[in-house]
Parts: sequence; structure tokens; C-alpha cells
Amino acid sequence: MSERPGRRAPRVTTARVESVERITPHMVRIVLGGPGLANFSAGEFTDHYVKLLFAPSGVTYPEPFDLEQIRAERPREQWPSMRTYTVRRWDEVRRELTIDVVYHGEEGLAGPWAAQARPGDEVRFAGPGGAYAPNPDGDWHLLVGDESALPAIAASLERLAPATRAHVFIEVSGPEEEQKLETAGDAAVTWLHRGDAPVGAALVRAVSAFEFPPGAVHAFVHGEAGFVKELRRLLFVERGVARQGQSLSGYWRVGHDEDRWQATKREWNATVEREQDMQP
Repeated sequence: MSERPGRRAPRVTTARVESVERITPHMVRIVLGGPGLANFSAGEFTDHYVKLLFAPSGVTYPEPFDLEQIRAERPREQWPSMRTYTVRRWDEVRRELTIDVVYHGEEGLAGPWAAQARPGDEVRFAGPGGAYAPNPDGDWHLLVGDESALPAIAASLERLAPATRAHVFIEVSGPEEEQKLETAGDAAVTWLHRGDAPVGAALVRAVSAFEFPPGAVHAFVHGEAGFVKELRRLLFVERGVARQGQSLSGYWRVGHDEDRWQATKREWNATVEREQDMQP
């Protein structure tokens, strides 16, 4: 994500790659550590995220790295690009940060970086941000997402108290992309395989057909913006779910890189809200 001009530069952490693991054919797990994480902290939310910084090709920065100075003194095209990734796990004792990166080939920035990363490599990131964790006062939980939301869903399941009810719908490209998920909660997990269908189509069908249990739901619905829009309408318009306290957002949008999506996301969300507020 590119920050808007005029905004104060976020705090940047420098970390070291400790390990790299291909946990599925298209998901790479990176564990970060090193002395730069001595003052880092996360754990309040299960959707904590960091923004990895990538320098444009051929551009180097002086040490110590100062993002605010870079933005003040260099042209926009020499600023580092940001790519947002959920914190899969934060180990407070070992001071290690785990992120899972979707890899779809040599296109993009973060995917190729993750595929080529080796222990000892240095990486910078801003953050963490975050806003969601399963509400213990909810009668049941609805967790829905594609690959981009899988780390947050997995972290949320690990946070559930024993016997807490949850219904989980996760769409991935195929059965080889499924992961083992741990939880103490009473969670029903449905894996959906996309194949050649549009992203999110299987999720919209499955959640639309799902009979909601009685009681107050606490929902987490994240991933490609198009299906999130459809499920937002389903929850708030068709099912009458109270909007306050729910977590629904497009992490990405088909046909947009992160820079373009973040530049248009606010307008997109405002338009979606206006359209759905007008529906009976």
C-alpha cells in the first residue's frame, strides 16, 4: 500500500528472515526475528497486519533507514512500495513474527520475494495495525475468506475459547491449498475449492445457502472486494445482522494491484454503503 502524500511516515521495523517454509504449493511461511523486533508488539487483535517495504528496482537507501526523510527528499517513484500481510503469529517470548504470503508466480512484489527469501535476509516493515478479534460475547462466529484472509481466520480460530461456536468458510484454489487449523472452539470448517470459477463465487453460494443459527453473530468476512460486497449485502440487508462491531472489508480487488486498490478503496466502500443503505 502506498501512503498518501502529507501523511506522517509510519514507524518502520527492520527484521531478519529466520526461516522459510512452503506450507502449501501457493503459500509461503516466513518467520522474522532479530534485534530489530526487540520493541515490536502484537497480539491484541487476530487480524494484526504489517506492511512490507520494497524498494524500486535499482534504488538503495542510506542507513539508518528513515522513511520520512526518503519521502521528503526523493521523488515519488523512488519511495518504497508497501504490501500488506496479516500477522499469522507473534511469539512474544522468542520475539518472532510469522507471516504467510500467497505466491502466484513471478508477478508482483511480495510473492516473488517470499519464494526467494533465505535465512539471514533483511526486510523492513511498518506496523502493526489491526482492529478485530473474536468477541467473547457473541453467541456464535462467522469467519469467511479467501487465501488472503486465511492467516487471520487461522489466528482467530486459535483465539476461540473452548466450546465457542464458529462456522468457517474458506475458499482456496484446490484441495492442495487446505491447511490444518487448530482451535479449542466448536468450529465447523468448510473448505471450498475455486477451480476455474471467479474468486469468491463459491463463498457467496455457500454462505447464502447457510442457515444462520439463532443468536447474535460476530462476523469476519475478508478477501476479494467483489465477494465481500455481496456478502455484506447478504448479512446486513437480507439477514438483518446488526452492522456495529462486525468486520467486513476487501483486502484486495481483482484487476488492481495494492497501490491502485488502496487509492480507490475508500471511495469503493462509500459507494457500497450508499447502495446498500438504499435497499429496502
